[in-house]
Amino acid sequence: MAETVIDYRDGAVEVHRVVVGPMDNNVYVVRCRETGDALLIDAANEHERLLQLCRDLGVRRVVETHGHWDHIQAVEAVRDAGYDVAVTAADADMLPAYDQILDDASVLEVGRLRIATIATPGHTPGSMCFAVEGTPLLFTGDTLFPGGPGNTSFENADFATIIRSIEDRLFVPFGPDTIVLPGHGDGTTIGTESPHLAEWVERGW
Repeated sequence: MAETVIDYRDGAVEVHRVVVGPMDNNVYVVRCRETGDALLIDAANEHERLLQLCRDLGVRRVVETHGHWDHIQAVEAVRDAGYDVAVTAADADMLPAYDQILDDASVLEVGRLRIATIATPGHTPGSMCFAVEGTPLLFTGDTLFPGGPGNTSFENADFATIIRSIEDRLFVPFGPDTIVLPGHGDGTTIGTESPHLAEWVERGW
């Protein structure tokens, strides 16, 4: 079995993480413990390793947090292996190919798990976060990291937009104990990050 770090486990869900590629991308597998069905978040790189994970952990589909190159390098390989890949309409043209469009405020069913989709534009126009209902888990892609928002120096990125996304779509609805699992690096919590929003706005990044 491919080696992973287990970031979270309770009676219903377990989260496996591997770090891949030159940008040290976090790839997460969210697995229903009752049925064994799983979802992979961001087919970033090292496709052979990710395909082994998919086989070992019962992955049924793949979702992308956004379309930047470092998050999609394994998309073609996982599609060729028979896994559907989903992305938002706004970022779909950034992928080499895809199978499904992710809509805001919808629910993905993975075994007994329900995973809410949350549109959080700013880092890219189609950036999306995922929250596992009934758990403290929030996967934020490159929208929210320890210490602030994701990079908005890219083409089609916007700092004011990402700040609104973080405040309105993440800080307001989610409690302080919510575990933030980002697209790179270590996790954090909403309670750790939310008091610093005004500081981020003042510094401008």
